[in-house]
Amino acid sequence: MIGCLIGEVLALEAPTVLLNVNGVGYEVDTPLTTFCQLQTGQKVTLWTHLTVREDAQLLYGFLNTQDKIIFRTLLKVNGVGPKMALGILSTLSVEMLIHTVEHNDVKTLVKVPGVGTKTAERLMIELRDRFKTFAMSSTSTGTTAAQIQFTGNSAVAEAEAALQSLGYKPLEAQKLVNAAKGDFTEASDIIRAALKSMNK
Repeated sequence: MIGCLIGEVLALEAPTVLLNVNGVGYEVDTPLTTFCQLQTGQKVTLWTHLTVREDAQLLYGFLNTQDKIIFRTLLKVNGVGPKMALGILSTLSVEMLIHTVEHNDVKTLVKVPGVGTKTAERLMIELRDRFKTFAMSSTSTGTTAAQIQFTGNSAVAEAEAALQSLGYKPLEAQKLVNAAKGDFTEASDIIRAALKSMNK
């Protein structure tokens, strides 16, 4: 099992990070909350979860162990796969997810692509007991994320692609980005604004 990777960010294509670890490039899928804090050339430690399928071996990475634990907890819920778990952690911070579960806020959970009312209700039931076992830290993380250097696609196209990777339909992604882009020129800023608008 690969528990973590320590290396340099070679490339970013939401939600995938290409990480150079001693000359070997690892493709790691991340929540957008993690992705938006990375930049090319940055030395970083990603706490990883490895999923082995018949047709692929997939790595998922997080900037802290708490996010990794929550990701694995989500995977234990019936009907929740890695894509949906990434979508949940991209849309809601860990603190917001815990608050949502504690207050049985189904309306907030169904904002996540692919999460319908039945799945949200199941998440509420199964996560409530699991979250009680965690001694969650209440300290907030910094909100200033490093600027991401994108090449090729425009910032708007990059942001739309990132949202589509979470399960949003192209028109839905376009609508969210158009509403959020404002004066932003960096895809990371547009993504953050779009994710923030989902939680209003």
